[in-house]
Amino acid sequence: MRDHKSELASPDGSLEQEQITEEGFKAWCTVIGGFFAITAVFGYQNAFGVYQDVYVRSGAASAQAVSWIGSTQIALMVALGLPAGKLLDLGYFKAMTIVGSIIYVFSIFMLSIAHTDKYYQLFLSQGLAAGIGAGLVYVPVLGVQTHHWRRRSRPVALGIVITGSSVGGIIFPIMLNNLIANPNVGFAWAVRASAFVCLGLLVIANILMTTNPPPKNRKKTLTKFNVLFTDVPYILGVIGAAVSDWGLFFPYFYLQLFAIDKGANPTFSFYLLAILNGSSIPGRIIPNILSHKFGVFNTVAFCTLACSVLTFGLFGVGNSVAALVIFAILYGFFSGGFISLLAPVVASLVQDESEIGIRLGLAYCISSLGILTGNPIAGALLGTTFPWWRAILFSAVSGIIEFEIVFSEILGIR
Repeated sequence: MRDHKSELASPDGSLEQEQITEEGFKAWCTVIGGFFAITAVFGYQNAFGVYQDVYVRSGAASAQAVSWIGSTQIALMVALGLPAGKLLDLGYFKAMTIVGSIIYVFSIFMLSIAHTDKYYQLFLSQGLAAGIGAGLVYVPVLGVQTHHWRRRSRPVALGIVITGSSVGGIIFPIMLNNLIANPNVGFAWAVRASAFVCLGLLVIANILMTTNPPPKNRKKTLTKFNVLFTDVPYILGVIGAAVSDWGLFFPYFYLQLFAIDKGANPTFSFYLLAILNGSSIPGRIIPNILSHKFGVFNTVAFCTLACSVLTFGLFGVGNSVAALVIFAILYGFFSGGFISLLAPVVASLVQDESEIGIRLGLAYCISSLGILTGNPIAGALLGTTFPWWRAILFSAVSGIIEFEIVFSEILGIR
């Protein structure tokens, strides 16, 4: 195990010595555990496009109503990062992740006994309960990685952890689509099987992950929210993430339905989400590595612009198998880069290492507003006749707004 000492400037201008263990056994166990946890929570939610397709085509609810389930789930996952991040700073990491894991797995088992034509049952189990459980796991799992890695190494470590969402996004869509389509299995047992997989992953994750909190700044024991809201680069970055999240998850929710509605083979369409999430694996790692050379702000801004341009490209995709695959590969890569770089962006703006949990939590809480409303807005624009151009335009422009206004201001300030 190698120990490194890094010097951080404290708010009063003095230097603060911080002991951080890097590349040690516990650090790598925490990365592996975090990878499993993110696979179970974020990776499973990346498979919501399967549920979106099943619920809409079965007539359970409109596209807008169904998207509220997935949006609420993901929004709660990141919004609860605010209290969860603070609890992480206070030393309650293990308690949070264990309680969150129990709630999350229980909610998926409850979904398996829900009736697909009873909207309130789907919303309570999959939207509300699963979102709360995931929220007590997601941000703490990301935040605890910063306890073990220095600033320069964090993007790579966090990139490995967040790659779990891509791996889960490959496994769970294929698993759910095939089991639901199998008359001998059906919806209930397909969901139960996925719940058992999540249970195993989270048990291993909770065993592997440990904390290594930095020493607290003796002159600054409490982070006040008014201080965070007056940190202009930090707040602009958070607002930018919220604006971008309006359209970022549109393909993750609607690509399978889009392909089927355009006349693509349903069997092929079932694998689009797996392709989308699979291509985001290198997207979670390569941009993080490149951020060492080009900077996290420049890299995340480029990924945002690329996602917007690709979304505009859906106008010319149609039911072409080749075009759909190319779109899924490219969008998965660049959206994966954007998602994996958000935590390093926030961490790079931290002046006091003991604030990481609360700053990550506040950032994800505010950005959750974009996640919560983005896909329901897209669903409302689609209506019952599915004029796809409306939702495509809305989703693409939201990313352009972030790139042109917010990140350009941040880069100018820094």
